[in-house]
Amino acid sequence: MYEYATKGTCCRRISVELDGKIIKDLVFEGGCNGNLKAIRLLVIGHDIDEIIPLLRGNLCRNKGTSCADQLTYALEAAYKAASA
Repeated sequence: MYEYATKGTCCRRISVELDGKIIKDLVFEGGCNGNLKAIRLLVIGHDIDEIIPLLRGNLCRNKGTSCADQLTYALEAAYKAASA
C-alpha cells in the first residue's frame, strides 16, 4: 500500500492500493470517520482517471483543500510510484 502524508486536512495520512489505475483499497488516518468511510466505499473499484476530476478542487471550509481533494493527490502519487 502506498502511504501519502496529507497537507492542510484533519486526515493525516491516506494509504492507497491500486491495481493498475483501479482503486483496490484505501484507508484514511484521522479526519471525519463517517465521511471518509463513505468516500472509500464510493471510490473502490473505480479508475483513478474517473475519480480525480470528480474530487479535485473540493474544498473544506477555508483550508484551500479537503480530504477528498488530498485523495486525488494520493492517487496520482500512488500510481506514479507503482509505474516507476
